[in-house]
Amino acid sequence: MGVLNVTPDSFSDGGQHVALDDALRRAEQMLAEGAAMIDVGGESTRPGASPVGEQQELDRVAPVIEALVRELDALVSVDTSCPAVMHEASALGAGMINDVRALERDGALAAAMGSGLPVCLMHRQGEPQNMQQAPAYDKPIEEVVVDYLAARVAECEAAGLRRHRLLVDPGFGFGKTVEHNLRLLNRMDVLQSLGLPILAGMSRKSMIGKVLGRPIDERLPGGLALAAMAVERGASIVRVHDVGPTVDAVNMAWAVWQEGCEASTSKESNA
Repeated sequence: MGVLNVTPDSFSDGGQHVALDDALRRAEQMLAEGAAMIDVGGESTRPGASPVGEQQELDRVAPVIEALVRELDALVSVDTSCPAVMHEASALGAGMINDVRALERDGALAAAMGSGLPVCLMHRQGEPQNMQQAPAYDKPIEEVVVDYLAARVAECEAAGLRRHRLLVDPGFGFGKTVEHNLRLLNRMDVLQSLGLPILAGMSRKSMIGKVLGRPIDERLPGGLALAAMAVERGASIVRVHDVGPTVDAVNMAWAVWQEGCEASTSKESNA
């Protein structure tokens, strides 16, 4: 999943793809590098970000979604918590809703149901304005995340949103310390107990900067390691800014894992 933020204030690529032509060229590049889908966002959810109005978010993402679908035939995910944006994105041909607030905003669950699209539910603590102000939990982070996502999935199903349309995201960096993030990735395979596809997004995030002492533009090597580890622990989708290098890193790791599976199968066949 290639990240395409059409915002002026996203932590990594804010302001770079606000113009429609710039957004299209960036999406075209990511698709050529191997992105299976493009995640378009019109509201920054970085720590400390200010809320965005409904119309402003629509004005940012609607032309981009329409052009990506029409001109590039791209599979588009819309990164939004806004019911009106969900509705409009679906009408414009988007293929997925990616909601960091897990459909908790008023009207979001109904909008998602009406869209007919798959939906990714993410764990977070708090809102962007306050989520990184001393986050703390009374249970191990992986248990907190699984319990929260299981509850959101149950509420979606109770409302009529079928389970086969749901994905889950552990929400790295959303109300979590570096220690929380590292433990969550190390134990991310526990999310497989939910029986749903897992999306993981750690590209360029501060956890890399704090562990390695790297600024945003020097976090690619750390991000490649995290992407490969996420796939090894069950992620079906990795959300990244640097698509080409990540595709190579994951494919290389996958080749090794597959060799291990083939070797195990061969031994069992010969037994």
